[in-house]
Amino acid sequence: MNTDTLIRQTAEAAPADFDHVRDWIFDLDNTLYPRRSDLFSQIDRRMTAFVADLLKLPHDEARVVQKGFYRDHGTTLRGLMTVHDIDPDAFLSYVHDIDYSGLVADPALGDEIRALPGRKFIFTNGDRGHAERTARALGILDHFEDIFDIVAAGLNPKPASSTYDRFVGLHAIDPTRAAMFEDLARNLEVPKRLGMRTVLIVPAPLEEVLGDVWEHEGREGEHIDFVTEDLATFLTRIRAV
Repeated sequence: MNTDTLIRQTAEAAPADFDHVRDWIFDLDNTLYPRRSDLFSQIDRRMTAFVADLLKLPHDEARVVQKGFYRDHGTTLRGLMTVHDIDPDAFLSYVHDIDYSGLVADPALGDEIRALPGRKFIFTNGDRGHAERTARALGILDHFEDIFDIVAAGLNPKPASSTYDRFVGLHAIDPTRAAMFEDLARNLEVPKRLGMRTVLIVPAPLEEVLGDVWEHEGREGEHIDFVTEDLATFLTRIRAV
């Protein structure tokens, strides 16, 4: 997707497109904070290290295996559980043992999230502890009704349709009055099918190289309603009067 397309799609968003929304659902990593924060990349490196240690592989081979699990199973954890029957608690504890000091509080984003009418949720393939530490560092934790993490999902990650059903049922959400914000296009296919408004968060143009190529696939699909590289500005636009 080129910059002209991105600007056009973002500019089309207006308050009328979201005036029906009463439940606001946000992915965590690379969505509530920018990819350049180097937070998820720390987790990514630790996942590779976990695989290398478990399977006694050199780093480069372990990374290929880890990325294959991520692509094919939704998360590295799910792939390791399926193929190697690992202890999920040990994995989650290891990969989320990272440095959060690089995250900078984002009061502008916090103000916009707080001003949204209705409930706000974090829906993440990470665990609750990681989500709480991240949101606290950003200064936005108190704005959310709840965090739906990989444990609440029964360790079955997005984009599995049963995981969205579980989330929607737990919080009595009417999908036709909900909006979801995500950085992976494939994780918005089910929300769109359920009737949610969908917003894809993309990295700034110079940050494209920081993600895997396959992560950027599907951005121009019909299941994507809007695209933005600036979440706070987008939220300002859609609630403007």
